[in-house]
Amino acid sequence: MTTAPPRTLAAVAYLVREYDEAIRFFVDALGFELVEDTRIDDAKRWVRVRPHGAETSLLLARAAKPEQLAAVGNQGGGRVTFFLHTDDFSRDYERLAAHGVRFAESPREEPFGRVVVFHDLYGNKWDLIERR
Repeated sequence: MTTAPPRTLAAVAYLVREYDEAIRFFVDALGFELVEDTRIDDAKRWVRVRPHGAETSLLLARAAKPEQLAAVGNQGGGRVTFFLHTDDFSRDYERLAAHGVRFAESPREEPFGRVVVFHDLYGNKWDLIERR
């Protein structure tokens, strides 16, 4: 009997205005690693970033059409769309603050752990969560 190969979510497309500004935000402010940056042609690159140790990456997709550009910063329709887990909330909160990241609220305690909502460089909402 053979088993099916395991499935993993390899990447999620994340719309950006420009590759380099998005790379700087994810690497410098969030502490992600740049996994790949491959030029496809004069206008398009294959750029992936991810938290250190994670399998799933964000594929930074430069908006090329008006409807794509309109969705930059509104990928979740105003809701928290991305959930970043941390093993050290204070360290990562301070890193975000030091890089000028805008918070939607003060950190709070919830039954599942400590959380704060922040906005990325385009305005998408994220949760920074340290689980109990």
